[in-house]
Amino acid sequence: MKRNYLLIWLGAVLLLSLAVVVVIVQYYQPRVFAEEPKRYQYKIVEVSKETDHMQAILNEYGHSGWELVAVGMGDLAAPKLIFKK
Repeated sequence: MKRNYLLIWLGAVLLLSLAVVVVIVQYYQPRVFAEEPKRYQYKIVEVSKETDHMQAILNEYGHSGWELVAVGMGDLAAPKLIFKK
């Protein structure tokens, strides 16, 4: 008879432990540290429409880490290249 009570008590403790673990896992939220927002620099460069000159400018800024994001074609004689870094 004592053995039956011991098994019942042990089973109850195991079930309670399992329930506590399930609740902890379900509601645990790891800490999330905020990252600093990315900051970009922008540069607008006016170039002539000659292909060689435009390629030279693109290569120069590309090697310096600038990324071409847009081309402004307001004045077709002198397009504007917009870079970000």
